[in-house]
Amino acid sequence: MPELAAIWLTLKLSLVTTLVLLMIGLPFAWWLSNKTGTLRTVLETLTSLPLVMPPTVIGFYLLVILSPDTFLGGLWLDLTGDTLTFSFAGLVVASIIYSLPFMIQPLLNAFESVDPKLKEAAADLGASATEIFRYLILPLSKRGIITGGILTFAHTVGEFGIVLMVGGNIPGETRVISIALYEKVEILNYAEAHILSVALLTFSFLVLFITYSLNKMPLMRLR
Repeated sequence: MPELAAIWLTLKLSLVTTLVLLMIGLPFAWWLSNKTGTLRTVLETLTSLPLVMPPTVIGFYLLVILSPDTFLGGLWLDLTGDTLTFSFAGLVVASIIYSLPFMIQPLLNAFESVDPKLKEAAADLGASATEIFRYLILPLSKRGIITGGILTFAHTVGEFGIVLMVGGNIPGETRVISIALYEKVEILNYAEAHILSVALLTFSFLVLFITYSLNKMPLMRLR
């Protein structure tokens, strides 16, 4: 199998991105689900921008923001001795931003689908906001959490434009499978390009099949 290093790096990037977005997304989506008005509209719009903006646009601005000349990029350089641009850490930051709506939207939909009467009943019984979230909301939102995790992981696997802009093509550091595929086509190595394409196509089909199957499965069977 060609490009094992690129495949491993892609899986590593996808896993790290998914875990970080779960930690960020769960409290943020829960907080957002309890908000109304203009503030919520603005925040939902911001988190959904990656769905409509070209990845190269996001990648360009991240390239500027994360460069060593900026406060954030300079601080990271001072702390680690490495740059955020053209590094694995930079890819993680870019992937978190680019995959944000694929985590937030399923979580938000799941949280809002919980019957408000259940939350009111739990509060009347003396449960704190933290206890309601942990023991009521999370179990009832399991389908949305799983869906968000799967979609985030799969979306990160398929990233190309933003990865190329922020990370470039450094073997073992930023060369993910989509970049490897692009390079194979550039050098007319269609044999290996076919192998990588079929692998990505199969993976995409399985991800969507699993996601749709989970959404049709009764909630009790997910426990």
